[in-house]
Amino acid sequence: MKTHLALLRGINVSGHSMIKMEALKTTLEAIGFQNVATYIQSGNVFVDTEEENSAAVGFKIKQEIFKIFGHEVPVVVIGKEDLEACFKNNIFLKEKDLDPKKLYVAFISTTLSSTSINDLRISQFKPDEASIDGNKIFIKYAVGAGKTRFDQKYIEKKLNVIATIRNWNTVTQLLKMYEER
Repeated sequence: MKTHLALLRGINVSGHSMIKMEALKTTLEAIGFQNVATYIQSGNVFVDTEEENSAAVGFKIKQEIFKIFGHEVPVVVIGKEDLEACFKNNIFLKEKDLDPKKLYVAFISTTLSSTSINDLRISQFKPDEASIDGNKIFIKYAVGAGKTRFDQKYIEKKLNVIATIRNWNTVTQLLKMYEER
């Protein structure tokens, strides 16, 4: 049995793609996932399954959400090692006087090349900063996520990927939950 963390993009935001977490939990259990647990209303879902392939898990969840709730929801599935890497490889954590409220992680549907940072043209968004680590982009916003054009839509358009962004507090809580499973 393997635990996967499905990150659903764009649900329960500003009244769009509304899905109650209890209904989502029941739906995923009905199609065979076990030990389904959610964290906050923004679409963080742990599932246990015999399926090893994270892309297959994501596809199954995406299909069921569309079938039951009628929403086309992009899903990025990650493992515990992805969350652990956020703490090990995030270059911004080494900075003195860091404000964790300005730290975010964009989880990407595929592994990115080191040249992808050039494709993002992050220099256009100074003083925001970003660093790529495999299937993650560590982001440090100068002012905040609500006041930047360097967001999930921009990342997806420039890199032709599925992306979903979580703030540092959420990343921290998700790793704690993974460790408690």
